Amino acid sequence: PAGAGQGWSMLMECLAAGRGISLPAQAVGGAKLATRVCSAHSVIRQQFGVSIGKFEGVEEPLARIAGYTYGLEAMRKFTLGALDKGIKPPVITAMSKYYSTELARTIINDAMDVMGGAAISMGPRNLMGQMYIATPIGITVEGANILTRTLIIFGQGALRAHPYAFAEVDTIGKVDVKGFDAAFFGHIGHVVRNAFRSVILSATRGYVTYFNYSGPLKLYYRRLSWSSATFAILADLAMGTLGGSLKFREKITGRFADILAWMYIATATLRRWEAEGQRKEDLPYAKFVLKHALSQIQKGFDGIFDNMYNVEQKSTVEKMIFGFLNIVFKEVFGIWSRMFSIGSHASDHLQHVVVDKILQHGEFRDRMTEGIYIPKDINDQMGRLDHAMMMVQKSEVIERKVRDAVRKKTLARKKGPELFTDAQAKGVITPAEYALWKEAA
Repeated sequence: PAGAGQGWSMLMECLAAGRGISLPAQAVGGAKLATRVCSAHSVIRQQFGVSIGKFEGVEEPLARIAGYTYGLEAMRKFTLGALDKGIKPPVITAMSKYYSTELARTIINDAMDVMGGAAISMGPRNLMGQMYIATPIGITVEGANILTRTLIIFGQGALRAHPYAFAEVDTIGKVDVKGFDAAFFGHIGHVVRNAFRSVILSATRGYVTYFNYSGPLKLYYRRLSWSSATFAILADLAMGTLGGSLKFREKITGRFADILAWMYIATATLRRWEAEGQRKEDLPYAKFVLKHALSQIQKGFDGIFDNMYNVEQKSTVEKMIFGFLNIVFKEVFGIWSRMFSIGSHASDHLQHVVVDKILQHGEFRDRMTEGIYIPKDINDQMGRLDHAMMMVQKSEVIERKVRDAVRKKTLARKKGPELFTDAQAKGVITPAEYALWKEAA
């Protein structure tokens, strides 16, 4: 009997296991597999005598595959840290479920593009096809993703996580005048502080924030402080002016959910980079995720400024008030937001660095994909791809020797195996090098 009326809370806590553990693990496992398979394929598969991973058109989806995988693993571990301590955070696990499965969907779609026919023709050598087919399962179970984004994350979190809003509602229900006054005036002070903080951080691009960190990612700490302040004041304004109608403004609450979740993913990424020893080789990956997170936060803010008060109202007074608010938000705050943008997407150069690292067979690639099953049998397709990637990279030096010899006219220009047979016969490459090249081919 004591549990009567607590059903929703119980359900949310029960869902924490699927949302916070199994589905993110499934998404990360799939993302790591896609990273490993696509990186190997992009080295082995050649067009015009060049590995396709070196083409900028292929480099773009490869950067997303590898970069998002880093961010997904960061969010997974960060969330598990809370669950390991016995905390059952329903909003955090809802975010973890939604954004891990959605990013996994982006990754598998990119992987299908990179792999081409190798991902379409079903059979034992197709490592992506079944993953592509299974992707909608994770999107649908433990709460459909559309519902999670538009109703659960911000809809539940705004009231429960707010330092004063829940207390205001609770004290009204209990007819606690003293308690309500404390909560209400505390809320007013909270709004004023956040309003000043948001404007000052926006005008200074976050540079007046103080925190005890001076590493290469300090810019992103500043931007997160700035994002947090703007999010806080906008959430208060939305709840204060839209009231109960906010729960029906699902596009708006969805944008608030995006901002909140990407702040969380950025926080998890910063934490991962620090917790794993601030490795220099991981820095481009952390920056890639953080840049994407900030660009998504900016996109969310732009959508809110453009649409929060852009709605039809029935009464003349409401039309005047909301019409005025819409102009202020869209034409003043919206323009200000775009002028002082929080972040933009990763540059072409950063994408190149991210991809270049994952296209090298070795310790870094192994670490980025640790935790998934990697067979040693070269007859197993994953083992076969890994082995081929290693052989192709070993044979690159040999191919360079042969190309140089052709350029110097030591060798006649021929195609395929005949050229390498001539190269061995003329001593350009050794019999052992010829054997290695042949195995790679």
